[in-house]
Amino acid sequence: MSSSSGNASQASGGDAALTAASVRALADEWFGKLDEHAREVEFLPLLAEEGLSQLWPDYTVKSLGDFEGWYQRALRLFFDELHTIKQFDVTVDDGGQRAVVKLVVNWQASTWTPGDRNSKRLDMDAYQTIEVIRSAKSGRPVIKTIEVDDVKLQPGSASL
Repeated sequence: MSSSSGNASQASGGDAALTAASVRALADEWFGKLDEHAREVEFLPLLAEEGLSQLWPDYTVKSLGDFEGWYQRALRLFFDELHTIKQFDVTVDDGGQRAVVKLVVNWQASTWTPGDRNSKRLDMDAYQTIEVIRSAKSGRPVIKTIEVDDVKLQPGSASL
């Protein structure tokens, strides 16, 4: 598997057309950074500067400034996060300029409300549609849109 990851990383830069491998490398990087609570500045090269749209169940992002608000809120609400991609179906247009990903990601996280005795553990599958384009500036794949189509709680999960 590591050799295919290396190829995906090589395919993700420069002026190359989008491929399934370069789009998957972007998704792996995105979810990895969410898990590690990376600094916000590390996400910016992964996001489209124009036309950005993220429709989360409880928050709408329409710009890089909105992303900052969403991410800072998420950092305050959730910890011990783990994103696991369970299903990943990508369609790249003929010119390699745009890709649409239908994915299922299992998201586990803990949350704590001040004053509560214990934290709560969340475990859910999020069904998402992600649009990836090539950045006009860097030529790299970037996320233009994310839409959460459905969320299914797993047995034993707390609710949001």
